[in-house]
Amino acid sequence: MSSLSRSFLSSISRLLAIANKELIQMRRDRMTFAMMLGVPMMQLMLFGYAINTDPKLMPTAVVTEEQSPVVRTILQGLQNSGYYHLTHHLADHAQADALLAQGDVSFIITIPSGFTRQLIRGERPQLLIEADASDPSASSNAISRAQTIIDSALRHELKGGFSELNVGLSPVDVVIHRRYNPQGLTQYNIVPGLLGVIITMTMVMITGMAMTREVEQGTIENLLAMPAKPLEVMLGKIMPYVGVGAVQTGIILLAARYLFDVPFAGSLSLLLASVALFIVANLALGFTFSTLAKSQMQAMQLTFFFFLPSLLLSGFMFPFRGMPQWAQWLGEVLPLTHFLRIVRGVMLKSADLGSIQSELLAIMAFTLAVGLIAMTRYKRTLD
Repeated sequence: MSSLSRSFLSSISRLLAIANKELIQMRRDRMTFAMMLGVPMMQLMLFGYAINTDPKLMPTAVVTEEQSPVVRTILQGLQNSGYYHLTHHLADHAQADALLAQGDVSFIITIPSGFTRQLIRGERPQLLIEADASDPSASSNAISRAQTIIDSALRHELKGGFSELNVGLSPVDVVIHRRYNPQGLTQYNIVPGLLGVIITMTMVMITGMAMTREVEQGTIENLLAMPAKPLEVMLGKIMPYVGVGAVQTGIILLAARYLFDVPFAGSLSLLLASVALFIVANLALGFTFSTLAKSQMQAMQLTFFFFLPSLLLSGFMFPFRGMPQWAQWLGEVLPLTHFLRIVRGVMLKSADLGSIQSELLAIMAFTLAVGLIAMTRYKRTLD
């Protein structure tokens, strides 16, 4: 065997030895290996099944001041279209307006008295559709198809002597009122949502690396030697980062107001109190991750594994009501989902404490749950 062949075989042997060493290391680092498989599978499932940019069955309140076969035909056509799910039939517009402000419905359809009489006379009566346009992408398709849906429904109703009403202009003048965002500007929806996204990403990651950094730098012994209880350690670890979150909040709110012209219709003190609770929730989660991870790299991996579904299932990037029911259930667990409703409600809809109370309670419950897990897993020894 020539020297060149022996050199080649030696090189291959060394290469295989190094590759085998990496495989052994990968097998020992189970969390990294799980992330390598788990993250692509999560992306596949979320993008393949949960993400839908054309939401259907949007909850709709109907305010009808008259009942007639024509009115029932229009409402049935809207229901059959798949875009409008007529969940509330009301006689008082104030009740419907409250439901729209709270986010319980996405549309209000108002049919005034005398509608059928004006239609038969060829006077093109108006039908009002009020849309929650705080998220333009969620309502745009339903709004753009409303006129076509109504015309198609009436085409089967206006026959015989009334068939001439189907010629020319539409027999009904559909008036669209985009509430909370009349111009349909995406920055009204995106910029307030960025406040929650940035806080989630930074607070969880920074705190998640806090305890693991102590272990890697060898300073954990000093912390364990202190007569501090787990709750005291957790609060002491997260308190400095509350100030960091406050600075981030101030920068984003100032940019929203003076760079992007996002309106601020609600209470600043209520929003700041909600932000403080949300910051604490994410810091507590980060501390929990630090008790699970064995290194800063693993802490970052856990942060990313949590951040990805938060970004996709919270309603920040894609309409929340466009997702299937199981994805909405998962989204309801995430604090970002509830915070987005709070910040958009306060800034765009002038929501009060009563309107966002359930969202605040959900974030509080999440904070208590992850805080309890963190204190349970906190170890006072190096073992």
